[in-house]
Amino acid sequence: MEDNEKKEVVKKAPVKKKVEKKEPVITEPVVYQKKKNNFFKYFLFYLITVASAVGAAILVVKLCPIESKVITETVNKTMVSEEGIEEAITGVYDAVVTVKTSSYGSLVSTGSGFVYKKEDNVGYIITNNHVIEDGDSYSVVLQNGEEVEAKLLGCDKYSDLAVLSIDGDKVVKVAKLGDDSLLKIGNTVFTVGSPMGSEYSGSVTRGIISATDRTVESDDIVTNVIQTDAAINPGNSGGPLVNMAGEVIGITSSKLSATQIEGMGFAIPINDAMAYVKSLEKGEKISRPVIGVSLIAVTDRYKLFYYGINVDRSIEKGLVVARVEKGSPAAKSGLEEGDVILEINGKEVESLSKFRYYLFQHKIGDKISIKYIRNKKEMTTDIVLEGD
Repeated sequence: MEDNEKKEVVKKAPVKKKVEKKEPVITEPVVYQKKKNNFFKYFLFYLITVASAVGAAILVVKLCPIESKVITETVNKTMVSEEGIEEAITGVYDAVVTVKTSSYGSLVSTGSGFVYKKEDNVGYIITNNHVIEDGDSYSVVLQNGEEVEAKLLGCDKYSDLAVLSIDGDKVVKVAKLGDDSLLKIGNTVFTVGSPMGSEYSGSVTRGIISATDRTVESDDIVTNVIQTDAAINPGNSGGPLVNMAGEVIGITSSKLSATQIEGMGFAIPINDAMAYVKSLEKGEKISRPVIGVSLIAVTDRYKLFYYGINVDRSIEKGLVVARVEKGSPAAKSGLEEGDVILEINGKEVESLSKFRYYLFQHKIGDKISIKYIRNKKEMTTDIVLEGD
């Protein structure tokens, strides 16, 4: 009996454990309720955060209208600059012509040009001197394909400029001239011209201003130029370099451009060109200052030997005075044959082209300072410039 009772007691113990297993069932609704409450809390927090951010944005716009306006204007300007290229091209396109140069009835060269003025029923066209220098008769092809006889009014080798005239009734458009002094590196520009001849007349290329004040040398002439990465090919010479306002700010020249280097083209600044154009229109010779000497580079030993001039070999730079004209500004200043010119107004001259470049920056009547070597001693003299 007692043993049976003990066994019954042992069997009842697991029953109590089964009751304990019901605890998770009781707690499940509680956990779910907590998760549900947390979800609403997070959602409410999210709504408050979003509302706060929107409110802050509205407050910034109201308190800082200038910054908002600047951003809007910047976007608008960018869009206008992209869309405005078409309007700029239209403003100058019909003013551009193909220049054809003939000699004894045969075509010898072609280039580009543009009408910059119409006055008294005469159209005036600018082009490069090297486009027309080998000819005796000239014509221009308009954008509508009509070929018109042209007359050479004046030309100048050192500035590489020439002015032609045509019947004013044939002028379709006159190009507007700009101010190249306002150019900045990175400004968008384009060219219009006739690369490779009249077959491709009216071709447009686009680029930016790479530099505003370069000097390049060609045929012993140093020229101040604008550098651009817009393509400038043979036949573009004499055509316009144009800004986004449709204004001509330069005259392109394939002669000056580095044809062996891609993306490096040059143009004569329009301000420099117009300083000579008025004289060329009248057929007047461009008068430049002279000092009245013949010069030889100190490095040209063969030519110095030919003229019987001995120069100290320790002198490595400069220009040797080979001859002094009687009564010339140089003669009046005391310069003599054998003197080695080192500087003009403090600027070193290593070549004849550089000497000419610095000299031509002055006007007739100006006084310049020349530093030179004589008998191994550096000396200085002042020269009053006269016309050629």
